[in-house]
Amino acid sequence: MKFLITLSMILVLLPASVWAGIGPCDFSTAERAYTGAETLVMMVVPDGSGSSFSNARMMHGEADATVTLTLLDCNGVAVANFPAEDLWLECADGGLVFCVGGSIADANSDPNGITHWASPLLAGGSSQALTVVMINGAPLSSGPGLAIAYNSPDINGDRIVNLTDVPLFAADFYGSVYEFRSDFHYDGSVNLSDVVQMAQGLGSSCP
Repeated sequence: MKFLITLSMILVLLPASVWAGIGPCDFSTAERAYTGAETLVMMVVPDGSGSSFSNARMMHGEADATVTLTLLDCNGVAVANFPAEDLWLECADGGLVFCVGGSIADANSDPNGITHWASPLLAGGSSQALTVVMINGAPLSSGPGLAIAYNSPDINGDRIVNLTDVPLFAADFYGSVYEFRSDFHYDGSVNLSDVVQMAQGLGSSCP
């Protein structure tokens, strides 16, 4: 009986955002800084040495892909200090392979329920599918996702850039068909600028 009374007191004292649930409510929103329609591309590397969100590329230059999440509970109340490790990004097709914690938010949510993804991700593989914001393991339901694509010198997605990736890159470099996965300096062509990125990435792995 004493336990039940104590539990009831705890529930009463907890903020509504905790006991009401922080599910994928339609009140929460995610957006990228660049408001145009074009898909933005980031080169990721398992050790985190890839592109930051603010230096994402589009076909004709750079653009800011920083993701801002405004986290609201199911009552529309801002959720402050929500743990960053419970907020992460995924790709709708699963093509991007993350290191442990490689796509979590940069910080806990602030007093207004806001947090960001601006730092480079730690990942390999590639994806041209939509980027999905995950909250406590559930996808944000207020939109289909964000038009941000990714590729990596870790072409095979084993979370290390090594000699097993080199033949894949060589096939794309000399091939007659354009392969997005190897267009690290995104410009619509696999060329010498991508060779530089491949060489710089060799040896990198998850921390």
